[in-house]
Amino acid sequence: MKSKVPVIIGSIFVAYIAFVAVIMVSYDPTPDEMDWEDRQAYNRAKMTEITIGQSIAEVKSIFGKADFSEAKISNEQNLQILFYRTQHKESDGETTKDECTPLLFKQGQLVAWGEETYQQYLTSQVDSL
Repeated sequence: MKSKVPVIIGSIFVAYIAFVAVIMVSYDPTPDEMDWEDRQAYNRAKMTEITIGQSIAEVKSIFGKADFSEAKISNEQNLQILFYRTQHKESDGETTKDECTPLLFKQGQLVAWGEETYQQYLTSQVDSL
């Protein structure tokens, strides 16, 4: 009488391989689960999809958790700035604000993003936006 053990072990191995293949094909990590290089490329690509007037919640659903965040009240307006990594500057193992694109929100709505945005936030020159 032949042993069924090799057939059982082979069947389990094939099922495991099929399971791993399905997971690898269908799994799509969230931005928070990506390594820094993938997240940086993802953020750069997604920057082209945002629009003025989007809420903080909408932006966070696209980009995930911000790398840095600041907030203040200026002229009775709530201002918040979120920083998302979009460029590599120095291989030091740390993400810095100069490697990020700032997104500025006024009263919870996106009003600006890009290089000059952080200076607008710091000097509170957002009233005209």
